Amino acid sequence: MAKLADIAYSQLRDQILSGRLVHGERLAEEELAETLGISRTPVREALRRLASEGLVEVTPNRGASVARWHTSDLREIFDLRAILESHAAERAAALADEIAVKQLDDVCREMEDIFGRARAEQSLPMLAEANRRFHTAIMEAAESPRLASMVESLTHVPVVMQTFSKYSPNALKRSLHHHREIVDAIRVRDAVWAGSVMRAHILAARNEVIGCDGHTFI
Repeated sequence: MAKLADIAYSQLRDQILSGRLVHGERLAEEELAETLGISRTPVREALRRLASEGLVEVTPNRGASVARWHTSDLREIFDLRAILESHAAERAAALADEIAVKQLDDVCREMEDIFGRARAEQSLPMLAEANRRFHTAIMEAAESPRLASMVESLTHVPVVMQTFSKYSPNALKRSLHHHREIVDAIRVRDAVWAGSVMRAHILAARNEVIGCDGHTFI
């Protein structure tokens, strides 16, 4: 049963983080068990694990649903990200090698190419995925598994929001410019510069999220 619970947990978590299960959506054990082709017991265990991560809410007499987040929750999450990810950028500036800088450059170029196309619906998931890889590459260059784990525990909440669909073209352009400037700072090993821009980048994202009722992420 433990293995089935792991499978249910992994599949449900992926569906929440990808946005296929949206915030507030009801998660009926019986329906999920039927969809996953397993019994209700491992589904129940998977929902408990997701609730402990803050991805699912379990309410007495109402059952489970994908968690909703209030403005105060999102503000705290982004404030903590600003502290942690700016520190990661500072570490990356001190530790990143040429290969890491080239990887960041490549992702920046990819995002700029995507942005340069028509803002078609299908391009938004590509932009969001490239954005995720950019921030992941910063964390890898920082060489701190503990720091990466802390950031991951925060970023899974904004990820379930509607990616860049609520961003204005100017906000997107600013975000991509921040990415470029962070890479420039890392390339010349200026930790203060890298950390400052990353902090501004995350706080700008916070204001976009709160201004758009939380229906986006960076």
